[in-house]
Parts: sequence; C-alpha cells; structure tokens
Amino acid sequence: MSERFLVTGANGCIGAWVVKQLLEQDIEVTAFDLKADEHRHLLINHGSMPKAKWAFGDLTVAQDVEDAMAGVTHVVHLAALQVPFCRANPALGASVNVVGTVNIFEAAKKLGVKNISHASSIAVFGLAADYPDEKLSLDAQRLPTTLYGVYKTAAEDVAKVYWNEYGIRSVGLRPHTVFGPGRDQGMTSQPSVAIEKANKKEKFHVEYGGVLDFQYAPDVAAAFILAARTNIDGAPVVNINGHVVGVSDFVEIVKAVSGFSDLTYGTNQLPVVYSADAQDWIDIASPPPATDLEIAIAESLKVFSKSAV
Repeated sequence: MSERFLVTGANGCIGAWVVKQLLEQDIEVTAFDLKADEHRHLLINHGSMPKAKWAFGDLTVAQDVEDAMAGVTHVVHLAALQVPFCRANPALGASVNVVGTVNIFEAAKKLGVKNISHASSIAVFGLAADYPDEKLSLDAQRLPTTLYGVYKTAAEDVAKVYWNEYGIRSVGLRPHTVFGPGRDQGMTSQPSVAIEKANKKEKFHVEYGGVLDFQYAPDVAAAFILAARTNIDGAPVVNINGHVVGVSDFVEIVKAVSGFSDLTYGTNQLPVVYSADAQDWIDIASPPPATDLEIAIAESLKVFSKSAV
C-alpha cells in the first residue's frame, strides 16, 4: 500500500511545512485542523494553497479524528494549544492536548495505523535553573512548570501505554525554538519576526537575549516526517537539535544576510533550558544535519520576499 499521511494541526507553522514537503514528494495528504486558516500555507507556497485533502474537525471529538484517519498509513500529530491558550483555558488545553492525543491513538488502534509521530515539547522540562548543566542530558528529569508542559508530559506517557498495551509504534519529538516563515505565535517567535521585519526594512526589537536552540521550521517538519516513517518498536520520545547560539548572534546574522541593520535585541536570558542532548534521535533515525543557520535565514528572507510580491 502506498503511503498516505494524516497531518493534524496542518495550519500551524510546522504543520504547513509538513504538508508542503509531503506533497512535494507526491504523497497523498489529509490535512486536519479545526477550521480553515490559509495564511501560513499561502506564505510558504508563494500565494498558492497546497492540493491536500482538507478535513476540518475537532480533535476532541473521537469520530472526527477517526473519519480523518480513515485510509491513511502514517500520522504526524501536531495539533495542540500552546502555553498562553492552556493558561487561559486549562480545561480546553487538557482536552485538546491530552484527550486529543488519546483520540489519535484510539483511532490508530481501531484502524490499524502503526506509524505515528507526535509533537511533544522542550516544555516538559523545567527551567534552566532546575538543572546542573546548560545542556540537558538524555536522562534529564521532566519537571514541567506550565500546564502546557504538564499536558505534553501526559501525552508522552499516553503514547508509551499504547505501545505497551496495543503495539502501536510512535516517535515523539521535542522541538525547542522553531524559526522561519510561518512561525508567528509565542514569545520565541520574535527571532522569526525579526527576519520578516528585515525583509520589509522595518525596525524591530527582540525583547530578550541569551542562548536558545534555534531549529529551522523546514528541518523540524522533515524530522516529523522521518519519525513517522521510522519503523522502530516502542514509543520513544526524543529531543531534536538545531543551532545553539545567542539571540544576539542570530540577529546579527539576520542583519548581515538582509543588509538591514535596524534590528536590536535584549540581554535577559529566557528561563527555558538552553538545549537538550539529541543523541537518541540521531541513533534512531540518522537525520540529516541541521541547515546552516545563515542559509536558513537567507531562505526565510526569500520566502518573505516572494510573499510580498
């Protein structure tokens, strides 16, 4: 049977890139989200909507999920409510992020789908001050400090139970600071906004400094596709890696590549962990190296430039 992918959260930043990359590989895609939202797809596809099969439904409704999953061979599960939305409505956050993940695995059990990748987050870990080293070890304890982190921790464990009890394979990935076209929500989206502003020649200030693990959105999307295709027994959840550099370094590269100098940045380190050991992911899937940071920023500027034409 040829591959057919279900992508949940298809309208998000990573989801839009996953849909784009799969279609470029001539893979059939069912794009699942709560409602239509075209802006990220139009941005990264230069004004055109991808020719996926669109399935609009509610992740918390089991039948909606089952209907969307019918006939697929692989699932990339990205749909979730982020930190501020979980804080504003904890019950809804739990329903989407935990119950929604249960619905994915229940549908997979019923329909016989055994190749799933799903998005966890670096938020399952605590603050940088909670750990002795700047780079988290492979066995670092999960110490979430937000409801979002708690829900993602639960979702990781849901996946393990479905392997232990039903033999459903899955690989969970924990992105850190995703950047690039389409990354337009959340505190750590500001470096991506800086790229967009540089393209428009508009002054912009990133409110923080310090060090982060910058991960290019197309690279992260490719990792989720690779994870869904990785036929490994179990339900491992692994960290992924990018470029661990200062926010100042990132912005200076944006300035150099764009030729626009009116970008500034703060000095305070965000309290999140700086980076995490990704050796388990390398051992499992042998992913390609991260796109060079300067190349990734140049590609991002090109996407923003074409979208403005």
